[in-house]
Amino acid sequence: MDTSLLVLGIVIFLALAFDFINGFHDTANAIATSVSTRALTPRRAIIMAAVMNFLGAILFTGVAKTIGGSVADPTKLTNGIDIVIATLIAAIIWNLLTWWFGIPSSSSHALIGALAGAVYVGAGSEKLNWSGFIGIVEGLIFSPLIAFVVGYIVMIILKYIFARRSPHTVNKGFRTMQVITAALQSFTHGTNDAQKAMGIITFALVSAGYQDHLEVPMWVKISAATAMALGTSIGGWKIIKTMGTKIFKIEPINGFAADISGASVIFTATLLHLPVSTTHAITSAILGVGSAKRFSAVRWSLAGRIIITWVITIPIAALLSGLIFKILF
Repeated sequence: MDTSLLVLGIVIFLALAFDFINGFHDTANAIATSVSTRALTPRRAIIMAAVMNFLGAILFTGVAKTIGGSVADPTKLTNGIDIVIATLIAAIIWNLLTWWFGIPSSSSHALIGALAGAVYVGAGSEKLNWSGFIGIVEGLIFSPLIAFVVGYIVMIILKYIFARRSPHTVNKGFRTMQVITAALQSFTHGTNDAQKAMGIITFALVSAGYQDHLEVPMWVKISAATAMALGTSIGGWKIIKTMGTKIFKIEPINGFAADISGASVIFTATLLHLPVSTTHAITSAILGVGSAKRFSAVRWSLAGRIIITWVITIPIAALLSGLIFKILF
């Protein structure tokens, strides 16, 4: 077998492994609130999330093109395959570490940081598209802030509308609505997160000379969508517990507000071809909703630890991928 083809096969395997891990690492994004309020049983929530993740992943590719070409130009890298291998190993390691400790970190931050670090070490700072990288990082930073504000506003509006209704009646109605918003959240997760692995595979295909454009092949779409759906089907229970029960006590109306807020931010970013962190979006929406409900209801100490993880993910992933590149290549 041609050595270059074998190496490309390793890259594709690692990319799909990342997507699989992303699936169970970020399952909580879509279903934590609906499971915690018992709008859905865990089994039904995971099956629904897997199906909607697959549909979302198969229908959109704009984010994949951004990932594939904004951080670096794969046509100008002589060792692009090696860079991608270091990137994926670093991102996978960070995802598994944060999953093990039940921390809802960002797979997107891990992948973008790792890619930038591997390009910097493997090809030099002149090959790193700083404007593209900074643009992506800005989107990753501003999206959780926007999600927090949207979640806060949506919850304030809902409180005003249903202030005179019986809490039991309100929560019963919103428990049903949560099934719809959980499905929407799962769909938007697929539209954005699965495309990151698609973008990396396309980056590798261009670097290896197997194609000369950033259009995502259909087999890449199907493979990445399937890997994420399979990962989602396993579920990330540690992170689900953190998202659904530890930040604040979520009732159905709060879960609905958080899901619709997070999904709207993620889908808007997808339409703009911006890779955002679905973890950051939904967690920030939950924090915004909790603040609107009662500021003191939020466990800000836990929120602070989560935010610290968000801040350190990009530099740690960059350093880790740079180190892995040095060791392997």
